[in-house]
Amino acid sequence: MALHLIKLCVGCDSITDLEEWIEENRALHRRLGREYEQTHTTRMVPKRVDELLDGGSLFWVIKGQVAARQRLLDVRPFTDGDGIGRCRLLLEPKVIPVQPRPFRPFQGWRYLDPKDAPRDIDGNSGDLASMPEDMRRELAELGLL
Repeated sequence: MALHLIKLCVGCDSITDLEEWIEENRALHRRLGREYEQTHTTRMVPKRVDELLDGGSLFWVIKGQVAARQRLLDVRPFTDGDGIGRCRLLLEPKVIPVQPRPFRPFQGWRYLDPKDAPRDIDGNSGDLASMPEDMRRELAELGLL
């Protein structure tokens, strides 16, 4: 069974901000003639890599709520120029909105059990799928979602 990670999406105020950041990086790589891979660098290397790569995702907490996820494609440990061990999380560049859920701030990343992961917002989500992100966020804050 897949295992997930959850992490704060620092610097993003919305799913749209995250998607725009991804597209800006993709465009920069294109201009430089480089192949694009979306990675996120983190200090700690997950030990449960096999479970993460068995269909796991990185869930993003945006402005205090779990808001979106991206599928994990690979975990690449490396040592930086200062000799500090780090890793790059290779992500599928597609951002998938999830049903918003409050989540308190924390440092780094945490494992997220599949049973605790919010469901995707998709065509089967009824009115939730057509609702603007701001409205979903506000309704979740009021405990109505």
